[in-house]
Amino acid sequence: MKIYSAEQLQKADSLSIKNQNISSTELMERAAGLVFNQIHSRLEGSDIGIKIFCGIGNNGGDGLVVARMLVEHGYKVKVFVVNYSDKRSRDFLINYDRFKNITRDWPELIKNQNDFPKIEEGDFVIDAMFGIGLNRPIEGWVAALVDHINKSEAFILAIDMPSGLYAEQVPESHTGIIKADFTLTFQSPKFTFFLPQTMDYIGDFQVLDIGLDRDFLVQTHTNARLIGKEEARLLYKYRRKNSHKGDYGHTLIIGGSYGKIGSIVLSATAALKSGAGLCSVFSPECGYEIIQTALPEAMVITDKQKKHLSEIKIDFEPDVICFGMGAGTGDASLNAFEKLLKETTQPMLIDADGLNMLSKRKELLDLLPERSVLTPHPKELERLIGKWDDDNHKIKKVQKFIKKYNVILVLKGAHSFCFSKEEIFINNSGNAGMSTAGAGDVLSGIISGLISQKYDPVIAAVFGMYMHGLAGDVAAKKMGYEAITAGEINNNLGSAFLELLREEDGYN
Repeated sequence: MKIYSAEQLQKADSLSIKNQNISSTELMERAAGLVFNQIHSRLEGSDIGIKIFCGIGNNGGDGLVVARMLVEHGYKVKVFVVNYSDKRSRDFLINYDRFKNITRDWPELIKNQNDFPKIEEGDFVIDAMFGIGLNRPIEGWVAALVDHINKSEAFILAIDMPSGLYAEQVPESHTGIIKADFTLTFQSPKFTFFLPQTMDYIGDFQVLDIGLDRDFLVQTHTNARLIGKEEARLLYKYRRKNSHKGDYGHTLIIGGSYGKIGSIVLSATAALKSGAGLCSVFSPECGYEIIQTALPEAMVITDKQKKHLSEIKIDFEPDVICFGMGAGTGDASLNAFEKLLKETTQPMLIDADGLNMLSKRKELLDLLPERSVLTPHPKELERLIGKWDDDNHKIKKVQKFIKKYNVILVLKGAHSFCFSKEEIFINNSGNAGMSTAGAGDVLSGIISGLISQKYDPVIAAVFGMYMHGLAGDVAAKKMGYEAITAGEINNNLGSAFLELLREEDGYN
């Protein structure tokens, strides 16, 4: 799913009005009608107090349409107009009159803090104050109203996006922003829905297709895409019946140290469970019995050193090398990594202590094979690129970094981001139960296993982070969040593939 900018969506609105020969008021009626349908389907006529806070622009107009439809269906609705300016949009005024014509309970005007209504804990609040056109922080008594709503403990539904939040930018201040429980957004999710600094304001969200001009949406390029089930399914490579293990590549996992062999076991298991035909593991000598016992399907090669890496010697050419999990950052391991980088030309996957080695000796970044995949969590990323001011600054620094070194970067998080050149792919699978030790090792193994199967590194990274999250989602359905371990993510990878392809031939 493409993630459009506010400017692109506003242009789509204008083109839709022109090409579909409708008025802006009719488009508003269509969009707000979809919001009403979602509310009505959930409330089912409940006797609940509904308080709608409308701005005086088009987002407020949406709120007035929803209010009218709710009143027409017998709901107890109270509308408040937030009078922050003397200017009103044309569609707001039209729908203000329409609302007045169906009820004697006209909207109340809020002009200052003395006008704030009481909001009960059991109320249903609809936020329609500011939409995607907002370009400055909410201040003064309006910010105080936002705070009043947030503190009410009522259920808060935002129309299109929570008031005070911008579509693409992180706000300078985190006051004056509605903290919604649920957001019904039009046509496309907004970029800030997925940033760590702003995603908590959204709550859960649902995208409503309001029928904007299809040609424009298809032809318009966006730098960001949301990866869900349908997008991931398109990336899957079907297997030929007449095939053998050599057709699915040989993954080499390198890492581990005394007490940290489990990390490479998790990665190697994930590589095999994601479809790699062969998997070898190179570890210190102390890992030999552990790996052979835990994962008999893997082949094991050991370093001459017992407790850490010192010299990486192999007598075969793997399809991909995955390096770093549990390796430590001692001088001997660092020197072995440097030698490996100098001898490797194919894209690698580098994670964990491999990333920390790159941060410790930045000159090694110049040795990275082109289109290698780096998979940092935020702290590892900070060591690589330095501190950032906010999420937008972080993204700019990442894009500069990947251009300089011609690499692909997967930033792990609640919504993992894959950065490739100018494009950002945002993952929409996974859950809070995956905040557990070793989950990142599993992700590295999955992506490596896909690369060994001749998935392009970008596709492997995007598809891999989705399947990783989906395996976590399957696990969560069985055991809840708290009981999920990295091993359980691995154990549910097969079920995740079945879930992805459930409706496809051969996977019924």
